[in-house]
Amino acid sequence: MTKIWNETGFVTDDPWVIESEETKAGSNEKAILGLGDFLAKVSETDETGLGVLINPADDVRRLEGHLDRIALVAVAFPAFSDGRAFSHASLLRARLGFKGEVRAVGDVLIDQIPLMLRCGIDSFAVTNATALKRLAENRLPGIDNHYQPTARPSEDVGSYSWRRRA
Repeated sequence: MTKIWNETGFVTDDPWVIESEETKAGSNEKAILGLGDFLAKVSETDETGLGVLINPADDVRRLEGHLDRIALVAVAFPAFSDGRAFSHASLLRARLGFKGEVRAVGDVLIDQIPLMLRCGIDSFAVTNATALKRLAENRLPGIDNHYQPTARPSEDVGSYSWRRRA
């Protein structure tokens, strides 16, 4: 069972559905399209509020020029050892200036959520039982001090990551 979580807690009425051959969005749902399908759709319509799925091998820069039409970008973590979605999220926020929702989907583990938040991911499709339990208990792991820049501004204005952000 997949539950959507963000920093305010679990979301009960999330309308987003990742479309595939077997799964299509219903009448009260919104489709998250693969990158190819998304690019085809934006070339055919002026529709806004769209959702797009970025898989690890996709080039997230192909969204440039369409970001104002996107409400949600889902970045895929097919395995805990594949971290390319961290880079996708960081590029979306820091270089492309995307302000909409970035969602982690796939193998989302509790230990990675604080790092995902720092990269600009702000919602999570969670299926892992341990992660669901810890999120329900509001128990996120983490490290208080960070030395690298981030897509998300540091709350400690004197921190090193704050100084490196220009």
